[in-house]
Amino acid sequence: MKVVVAGSSGLIGTALVAALRRDGHRVTRLVRRPAQARDEFRWDPVRADLDERALRDADAVVNLCGASIGRRRWNGSYKQELRDSRVVPTDVLASAVAAEGVPILVSASGVHYYGGDSGNRVVTESSPAGTGFLPSLCLDWEGATLPAAEAGARVVLLRSAVVLAKHGGMFSQLYPLYALGLGGRLGNGRQYLPWISLDDEIAALVFALTHESLSGPVNLAGPAPVTNAEFTRAVGRAMHRPTPLVVPAFALRAVLGEFAQEGILHGPRAIPTKLEEAGFEFQHPTVGAALAATLGRN
Repeated sequence: MKVVVAGSSGLIGTALVAALRRDGHRVTRLVRRPAQARDEFRWDPVRADLDERALRDADAVVNLCGASIGRRRWNGSYKQELRDSRVVPTDVLASAVAAEGVPILVSASGVHYYGGDSGNRVVTESSPAGTGFLPSLCLDWEGATLPAAEAGARVVLLRSAVVLAKHGGMFSQLYPLYALGLGGRLGNGRQYLPWISLDDEIAALVFALTHESLSGPVNLAGPAPVTNAEFTRAVGRAMHRPTPLVVPAFALRAVLGEFAQEGILHGPRAIPTKLEEAGFEFQHPTVGAALAATLGRN
């Protein structure tokens, strides 16, 4: 396959490009700086500027664009940046997919689509959207793929959980604290923390590209979801460190504001129904196995 990847410089994009090339696929990367290699094309999604040659003869486009949700405290301007960094590039790519007749668009989204108020209720791809900023963001993000779907492309919406990686993403930020024995649960710890290993995230993404039976929303989450308290204990066991601390909810809200409430103190109990029904097999089906793989990386 010839696969065009937008957002190829991040944690997921870098690993995906390497995996696709190992499997013998041809990869073209869309970059926002001047192109420096034969496999690169410069684009400017804000100006809807995309060289039509980039998608020529492409079999699929993968869209991984989006600013980090937890990089800093939310305010009006940052929430707009989060929206613009997702919706605008997705709209540009979906329109280009439609115009060029590319048959597949695989586009990032998140399990925050479901909100965090489901409690112990299991949520699948057929569950409705939640309420709040993050579900609204995911709705608009996914909705921006509509031009591609209307043109007949197979569109896969990747509702990804927290990706466990030692050198990128949320876990890499927590790792130093756990290493010092300063890990602990957040709030009451009963909220769910959907997770997936980096290996399974990439394998599931490639699976979505190559399996025609998959379309629409697909949960990229480990099959055995855990609460924040369970996750904390699992990290402690994996790192052989105590996890005695508790960060009160009010302290998280004071420091992180709205993000604490939506992104940390609440989380859906999401399971990967469509992936498993399509025959995908997880390399790391439990959080313990995922953490062992994560910590075993150099």
